[in-house]
Amino acid sequence: MAEILQTFLLPGAWIALLTLAFLEIVLGIDNIVFLSIMTNKLPEKQQPKARTIGLLLAMVARILLLLGISLLMQLTKPLFTFSTSWISGSVNGQSLIILAGGLFLLYKSVMEIHHKIEGSENAVELSGKKISFSSIIIQVVALDIIFSFDSVLTAVGMVSFRDFGYAGATAIMIVAIILAIIIMMFFSGPISKFVNNHPTIQMLALSFLILIAVMLLVEAAHLAGITIFGTVIHEIPKGYIYFAIAFSLLVEILNMRLSKKKAK
Repeated sequence: MAEILQTFLLPGAWIALLTLAFLEIVLGIDNIVFLSIMTNKLPEKQQPKARTIGLLLAMVARILLLLGISLLMQLTKPLFTFSTSWISGSVNGQSLIILAGGLFLLYKSVMEIHHKIEGSENAVELSGKKISFSSIIIQVVALDIIFSFDSVLTAVGMVSFRDFGYAGATAIMIVAIILAIIIMMFFSGPISKFVNNHPTIQMLALSFLILIAVMLLVEAAHLAGITIFGTVIHEIPKGYIYFAIAFSLLVEILNMRLSKKKAK
């Protein structure tokens, strides 16, 4: 306890805390988008509750993964290797988890786009079938675990155990995660309302999720050291993805403002 208190007396600890909290929020944006789209299927009264539960479970998942940091480090050890005339690699637990997350996110995004284009959601409502609250939460938890894995790895890479000690560094990361989730809970309502009230934004958000899914698949291949025809698979820099998302969103917002102006 004394080590943790001494850590937060250091200026560097507060800088690391604020920086990490900001990055946790940035990394959690895709989580909020997915959460908004999934909870939109529930009755309006249940949506705030589902968003709150989803974000709280995301916080718990991140903290538990953080506390199990030694296990996460072991996931980088090769489980098995393979080599043929055109492809080779060394698969580890980390790459398998990210691969599963990418495939799941890709599947859900494509199915959501299909439902919206084909009008499947209306058909479900007309048939009298209700979407289970628990089924939505289970799907949200599955994505929380995947997004939390990436978030925890980012946190571990940013906070120095050498400078703050194991207890101090862990405390900084836990506080940053809690702070980020509180801020995300505060803004999740307005973000969800904005996304769900604009069909074009929903479709754009689902397209973003497909883009993120592809990024996860490429990252999984990179972590597994996949080489195809002598070419090593490299991960896609996240900055490129976030820039593409921000630029597309800006263009869509300008289009919405132009449409409103013409309507007036």
